[in-house]
Amino acid sequence: MNILPRILRFAFHHLYHDLAWTYDGVAAFVSLGRWIDWVRSVLPLVKPGRVLELGPGPGHLQVALRKAGFATIGLDESRQMLVQAAQRLRRSGLPAGLVRGTSQQLPFYRAFQNVVATFPTEYILDPRTLEGIWRALDQDGRLVVLMNAWIGGRSLTETAARWLFRVTHQGVLISDAAWERLMAPFQQAGFRVQGLTLEVRKTLLQFIIAEKHDSVVK
Repeated sequence: MNILPRILRFAFHHLYHDLAWTYDGVAAFVSLGRWIDWVRSVLPLVKPGRVLELGPGPGHLQVALRKAGFATIGLDESRQMLVQAAQRLRRSGLPAGLVRGTSQQLPFYRAFQNVVATFPTEYILDPRTLEGIWRALDQDGRLVVLMNAWIGGRSLTETAARWLFRVTHQGVLISDAAWERLMAPFQQAGFRVQGLTLEVRKTLLQFIIAEKHDSVVK
C-alpha cells in the first residue's frame, strides 16, 4: 500500500492547523521565495465586484485584494489560519472580513462577483463545493482557481523544488487530456470553463477559470 498520500495528508493537516504559524516559512522555502507572487497572480483575473476567497490561509491574497480596492470575505475551516490572516490584515491597517466554515456548506446567495481559491485540495472538485459556489456567485460571476505551479530553471535548488512540488501533486503540468477531466466537474455544475497558463517568476501557473451564466437553471 502506498502510504505517501497518507503522510502528505497528515503533514498538510498539521501545517494548516496547529503548525499554521510556520506556514509562511515553509511555503517560502519550498517555492524558492515565489509563493506570495504566485498567490497574487490571481488579481488580474478578478472581475470588478465583491470577492469570496476559499481557504485564504495566512491572508496574503486578502491583503492584496483589499489594497486593490476589492470588498472581500475569506472563508476557512482552520481557526489557526484565520488568526494568522486576521493578524496580517490588522498589521496592514485593513478590516478583517473572515468567516470560519467549509466550502461544502457555503452560506451565501448571489453575494459575490468572484470566488477565488489558490492551490486548493480536492475539496474544490466536490459537487457540494461547486453547487455552493454557483449559489454564492451573482449573475455572470467568475470562479478563479489556481491549480498548480511548475517551477522552471535548471539550478540545483529549482530542480529540487520542482521535484518536491511533483511529489506533493502541486507541480505536475496538466496535459490536454487531463484538462478535460479536470474541467468536467465544473461543467457539470453549470459553468463555462477554460484553462489558463501564465508564467510568473520562472514558474508556469495553471488556472481554471469558470464563468457562471444564468441561462443554466439551478
